Amino acid sequence: MAKHKFILSGGGTGGHIYPAIAIANELKSRFPDSEILFVGAKDKMEMQKVPQAGYKIKGLWIAGLQRKLTIQNAMFPFKLLNSLWESRKIIKKFKPDVVIGTGGFASGPLLKMANTMNIPTVIQEQNSYPGITNKLLSKKANVICVAYDHLERFFSKEKMILTGNPVRQDLIDIEGKREEAIQYFKLDRNKKTLLVLGGSLGARRINQLIEKELDKLLSLNVQVIWQCGKFYLEDYKRYNKHNVQVVAFIERMDLVYAAADVVVSRAGASSVSELCIVGKPVIFIPSPNVAEDHQTKNAQAIVNKKGAILLKESQLDEDFSLVFESLIKDPGKQEQLSQNIKKLAKPKATEQIVDEIVKLIEKE
Repeated sequence: MAKHKFILSGGGTGGHIYPAIAIANELKSRFPDSEILFVGAKDKMEMQKVPQAGYKIKGLWIAGLQRKLTIQNAMFPFKLLNSLWESRKIIKKFKPDVVIGTGGFASGPLLKMANTMNIPTVIQEQNSYPGITNKLLSKKANVICVAYDHLERFFSKEKMILTGNPVRQDLIDIEGKREEAIQYFKLDRNKKTLLVLGGSLGARRINQLIEKELDKLLSLNVQVIWQCGKFYLEDYKRYNKHNVQVVAFIERMDLVYAAADVVVSRAGASSVSELCIVGKPVIFIPSPNVAEDHQTKNAQAIVNKKGAILLKESQLDEDFSLVFESLIKDPGKQEQLSQNIKKLAKPKATEQIVDEIVKLIEKE
């Protein structure tokens, strides 16, 4: 049997990278002798995260269009042509059986070239509202794996499969880890634990909110694990004290989820999928600065099923304190949110996506 080869592309943020790594791990476990190559954007975080996960990566000279006139935008046509040319060379040399895109700048030129070279492509759309790149690529893609219902108005119904978002396996498994988590983070058993997640790069507005509300939170007998993001650590590390842990990045997500009683989080697609699986009560604060207001739509899809609370950034000063206090003092409400969000989880997403990739290989 010929050795299978796969190219994956996803990057820019953890939300695009970790699903791609989860898919690669599942492919590797099914086809141990397969060759897997990643393609990313040269100066983005995938260039570190992918090699850390044990895979080779090649970088393209590509970036997104800014929303205003900038030098970056003037360079865009050159970067795009260069990336298409490079993608063609990579594909020609590597000869993949299937090319898989999980979003991010680099997946555009790569999948576009794979389509023109008649190589099967799979798109994994994480959001409840697809971005421009995936809408364009979907016309020629063989399979489109989606995480939300009702995307027929963007994608062809025949190609679309509802799988959910791939989530790292270690996150799913938090059962029975609470004791280990309490020791690992040196937590007080008699206090409720609030976990604050601003996404892999951090979230300025959430950090400002926690700084402002910190004394109030502590007065409610709450301890805080505050992931502020690498860009903000210098600004906020002075709050590292008894009952408050400020960190740039959390390595042991399984343990931090096991420890948390309530979570305040951005609503990026993979964070939402993780939070459904771990089933904790969540207050979503979507980022208003992402394309097509993805995050609000992701969070709203959960809120519509009574699985979470949604606060817009514009409501924080007025409403956060009251909303948080009434949630932390109401175990019944916490339990109800927890049960409802769990019903929306799709823990077998990665396996189902790889099933689709396998069908494409078998067709050849």
